Amino acid sequence: MTKSATAERTRRGSTERIRRLREISTKKCKPSISMERAVLLTEAYKMYEGKFSTPVLRGLAFKHIMKNRTLYIEKGAIIIGEKGHKPWAAPTFPELCCHTMEDFDNMNNREKVFFKVSEEDKRIQKEVIIPYWKNRALMTRMNKLLPDEWHKLFDAGLYTEFLMQRGPGHTVADGKIYRKGYADFIEDIQYEVDHLDYNKDVNALNKKEELEGMKLVCESMIIFGERYAAKARALAAAENDPQWKKELLELAEVCDVVPKHAPQTFRQAVQMYWFTHIGVTVEMNNWDAYSPGKLDQHLEPFYEKDIEEGRLTREGAREILENLWIQFNNQPAPPKVGITLKESATYTDFCNINTGALRPDGTTGVNEVSYLILEVMDEMKLLQPSSNVQISRKTPEKFLRDALKISRKGWGQPAFYNSEAIIQELLFLGKSIDDARESGIASGCVETGTAGKEAYVLTGYLNIPKIFELVLNRGFDSYTQKQVGLDLGDPRDFKSYEEVYDAFYKQLEYVVNVKIAGNNLIERMYMEHMPVPLLSVITDDCIKSGVDYNAGGARYNTSYIQCVGIATITDSLVAIKKNIFEDEKFSMNELLKACKADFKGYDEIFETVYNHTPKYGNDDDYADDILKDVSQSLQDAIAGRTTPKGSRTVVEFLPTTCHVYFGQVMEASPNGRHAGISLPDGISPEKGADRNGPTAVVKSASKIDQLKTGGALLNQKFTPAVVQGEEGISNLAALIRSYFAIDGHHIQFNVIDRKTLLDAQKHPEEYENLIVRVAGYSDYFNNLDRALQDEIINRTEQSFA
Repeated sequence: MTKSATAERTRRGSTERIRRLREISTKKCKPSISMERAVLLTEAYKMYEGKFSTPVLRGLAFKHIMKNRTLYIEKGAIIIGEKGHKPWAAPTFPELCCHTMEDFDNMNNREKVFFKVSEEDKRIQKEVIIPYWKNRALMTRMNKLLPDEWHKLFDAGLYTEFLMQRGPGHTVADGKIYRKGYADFIEDIQYEVDHLDYNKDVNALNKKEELEGMKLVCESMIIFGERYAAKARALAAAENDPQWKKELLELAEVCDVVPKHAPQTFRQAVQMYWFTHIGVTVEMNNWDAYSPGKLDQHLEPFYEKDIEEGRLTREGAREILENLWIQFNNQPAPPKVGITLKESATYTDFCNINTGALRPDGTTGVNEVSYLILEVMDEMKLLQPSSNVQISRKTPEKFLRDALKISRKGWGQPAFYNSEAIIQELLFLGKSIDDARESGIASGCVETGTAGKEAYVLTGYLNIPKIFELVLNRGFDSYTQKQVGLDLGDPRDFKSYEEVYDAFYKQLEYVVNVKIAGNNLIERMYMEHMPVPLLSVITDDCIKSGVDYNAGGARYNTSYIQCVGIATITDSLVAIKKNIFEDEKFSMNELLKACKADFKGYDEIFETVYNHTPKYGNDDDYADDILKDVSQSLQDAIAGRTTPKGSRTVVEFLPTTCHVYFGQVMEASPNGRHAGISLPDGISPEKGADRNGPTAVVKSASKIDQLKTGGALLNQKFTPAVVQGEEGISNLAALIRSYFAIDGHHIQFNVIDRKTLLDAQKHPEEYENLIVRVAGYSDYFNNLDRALQDEIINRTEQSFA
């Protein structure tokens, strides 16, 4: 990619309207804090706390917010609704994390992923929010209740915890919001209330309270739409521009229907989803944003009906979708601080659109809307929403090639997922075949779930190679200078590789046990203190059971631990087994000294472990057999563990930006990785270790039993020259088909050369539009910190030669 290519036209969009709206979103809006939600929430809690049950309190608080929040309508908008009081204004959630004044200064002043904070914002936080929420916030309570051993491991970077600053809610829309309006959901709720049995059901009263909370949020959503209809009519009454006046009245007519009633047209269907998205993400700062799932299939009947009846043209549908893309882009992920920022340093809120997935009957879901979505994705070139295409054996070759032509442009979208693998993963995790086929989706980054039927919760990242580092240091952590792990004896005294591996597994069990005990405590707190009645309404079977989404009411409940650095631990174990116990090239004592010295003065050992030892990613069974051992050990230690609400714990391989943070808190590793250097992302090989081409990489990666995971992220990097022309597309298509044929879950591409990235580091002002694939999402290269930029630069550039 050249400088001229990165200085591409920024006025993207199929119409002048969209070009203007996109320019406002990308050029004129600045990330800022919106205090409105926090103020309204505090008002509601002061009015209602202690007078009502927690589910009703949450419903009343949401109603107060939706009745009184600012409504924003940008001139020319077709789809409306913001999380804050204006585009790019991010609300805060003090009931989860009550930010300190130092936090506000940090958000305002940091160079990357900043949020501007006004003096009035600071005054409100200091005088209104902190006095009420400082000791009530869930994060404050967690820190007091979590045991000392949990904090030691957390501080040392053995794991992170998602649910300190963001709530559960990793779920996706199914088709129900296109078949029912919120007035219909109220009828469903009232039916369950009317049929509660207070004689035989000891939980009847609790169910009534939950259902009352659900009814309140449905009423709130109806109020939200009615307020927007009134707002649009009021603006129209004062508008002199006849075209905009007409469009405002059309907006009002859309809001007369949705979200109160089921949508009847393509535009109403898109607006119905978007109002629901805004509602869910205002109710709770859920991780991740509420994704639309199989959007092409949800919208297909509306599109076909509108086209047939003459209400809509293909160009009109495209314009509506382009506006939806802009609305996604207007919603930055709410501000994060501390470790949570390090594990996810991005504005992206991880809303992921699935396109081309299989239908419930097993046939391909590719349709005209699928191709429209590809066109919109390509034309808009926005960070949000994240877009993926599902590829199955039945996917038309044209669809795959069209998607690859977009991916080849070098900004990391779309990612590619294996439809058959997703269904098999869901079946392995206990979903019914009907639910797996109907709603098998990938969301967030690479996670797998059943749309509209599952609460699948990300609990945090696990630093696998640092667990092994504790073994080599007898449980002592050099980063915090504390004893944090088990002392399993002096590694210099280990007599065999089997003793080394046994020690690793014992340390793994210890760390996982502490982590899961913490998960269970945190889950219990959300069950008791943080119901999410709106998310419950739109998730099967919460209404029927009268149980909240956060308390196990969903049909399926899953808890993920995201494992990071499997390539590093694999190659480290290989280095020890091969060079110490088999070839006897050096002793354990010498290797440990080399790691402590970051290999300075140990050139021969470094050369041996880095360049002359088998590595994962080369289809080498010596290394890959150890990979399989580690993968199985993770399954043995983690998978199937139950939680208070009945979730099943699942292994996943996903880093976001945590692989950078985890590497920064580590010493040098036995495989030659230097101290402080990022770990590899997902199941990608160590940087520079994969030397036999992309086919060898996918063959190695497939030796992990990915069908027993909740997802496994694989990044590959190519230079533009390697994938040019029809031959380049054919090679990429063959790589994807081959990997998916051997049960690979996911693959994505960065198509950019090292020279361009190095130049972008030196001259960021010339590359303000440069977007790269990070992990399960894309981001502006300039938004990444130096360590993450270096990690992407140093990924292996593959070739099909």
